[in-house]
Amino acid sequence: MLEGFVPFPKEFIDRYRKDGYWEDRPLREEYAVRFKKFSDNIALVDGNIEWTYQDLDVKSDNLALNLLDMGIKPLDRIVPQLPNIKEFPLLYLALQKLGCIPIASLVSHRYSEISQFVSLSGATACVVPDKAKDFDFIDMAKRIKSEKNKLEHIIVFGEAPSGTYSLDELINRPASRPKQDLNSINIDPLDPAVFQLSGGTTGIPKLIPRTHNDYAYNSKQATEVTEVDENSVLLLVLPIAHNLPLACPGLQGFLFKGGKVVLSISSKGRDVFSLVEKHSVTHIHVVPALLIGWINDPEIGKFDLSSLRMIQSGGQRLQPQVRLKTKELIPSVFVQENFGMSEGVIMFVRKGDPEEVQLETSGRPVSPADEIRIVDENDKEVKRGEVGEFCVRGPYTLRGYFGTPEHNKKAFTTDGFYRSGDLMRQHSSGNYIVEGRIKDLINRGGEKISAEEVENLILQHPKIKNIACVPMPDERLGERMCAYVILQGNHKITLDELVLFLQEREIAKFKLPERLEILEEFPISTFGKVSKKILTEEISKKIDEERDSSK
Repeated sequence: MLEGFVPFPKEFIDRYRKDGYWEDRPLREEYAVRFKKFSDNIALVDGNIEWTYQDLDVKSDNLALNLLDMGIKPLDRIVPQLPNIKEFPLLYLALQKLGCIPIASLVSHRYSEISQFVSLSGATACVVPDKAKDFDFIDMAKRIKSEKNKLEHIIVFGEAPSGTYSLDELINRPASRPKQDLNSINIDPLDPAVFQLSGGTTGIPKLIPRTHNDYAYNSKQATEVTEVDENSVLLLVLPIAHNLPLACPGLQGFLFKGGKVVLSISSKGRDVFSLVEKHSVTHIHVVPALLIGWINDPEIGKFDLSSLRMIQSGGQRLQPQVRLKTKELIPSVFVQENFGMSEGVIMFVRKGDPEEVQLETSGRPVSPADEIRIVDENDKEVKRGEVGEFCVRGPYTLRGYFGTPEHNKKAFTTDGFYRSGDLMRQHSSGNYIVEGRIKDLINRGGEKISAEEVENLILQHPKIKNIACVPMPDERLGERMCAYVILQGNHKITLDELVLFLQEREIAKFKLPERLEILEEFPISTFGKVSKKILTEEISKKIDEERDSSK
């Protein structure tokens, strides 16, 4: 067993097998069945390139064999940092054939995040683009390799310099090994298949091990609730590494059903509308900020979007008026609210739910084996309809973060329920309503930002005595980050100066504060801590006043 991995307890393994939730097949075998069954179907579209299921199978075999030849081994952790291009699913499938574990990093991550992922996971390889705009990914990867003993390989999409491997060459160079070398690899379906990332509050990113059994079940259940079949076409515009576009049902779920996946690196309205019309897209995953932009884009009326059946919205609460306006503009579509977490459980509203339930709730879990508790601060279950912390246990929810035993003691109950940090209440219909969160997070357009992570960096600035990062309301993204600071002595600082300081610490751009407020002292709660609740209320009020005065 992989050191640092927390397995499901044996009694639950036996239960989930007996009840048919787990089929005890590694993802490699799940895909092998589909590659054979749907061999001639178009599986993937990237620009003008179309690959069938057979193409995906053959090409991922070849890549996997070449990776094996360069020393990549089963259970090796790999950090792929690729955009929504055909090479991403090809690499994902090749790693599953090897029994390797990809870590769901984003192209927007920088040295600060990637070095932590490598260190925490013990990764042996990074897969990076050569450059993006003015950022040099190869230089970043080489720095990390020089610092981390276990990181051996840098694989480059694009121009690969000396000392690195070319991803394109690994894909296209005929393998010298026989396919039997892959077939002889034993993959335990109880082992991790993927490490997703948590948007936790601790400033240190946490790795979420998703096993072959639970991740396969996750995608299968999601396809049923989202009505995916062989004729379905998914347009992927969200970063493919995220849990939603990868597996809820995402790329994985659509391939399980024999559907087609269209990739896009652009989320601009016109580009998206054009792809929907061209490929008769039936399904799209969105975060509310994207959907709000699209329905307010004047180009939307110039394209035939009547093929759309399902727009699946996650990441943050979707306001009822957005759903109603979308339905008005695209009558064929069902806007399906969902609540999910990379740690496991996913919930969806259903088409059969009454209109008011669809508009008010975030749905209910996809599995009959999902066990839900809504508890108060003393871990006692609240009455139905009352607000409490959402805790969950089930066949596709983790039993522990990777390599963090001390944190796991706080994040899980003694009987294995995951404490989500989300405040919820159960609606009279049985669905659930999100009421907020306990966790100290800013939800910027679906990207969860740990306030503590950014605060720890800002405190390194010599002009700053104290810092509190809080969410401020935003009509498009839901929330943005406001940095409240107390300065040292008579110093002065601007937002641009603060942002530049953070950029030098090499964190992802979406984590940068977008407003700066300077105070002489912070409001204190009854527990003697900085009251972020008051600061959040103050900045919300200030933004409302500024909006009113500008009218």
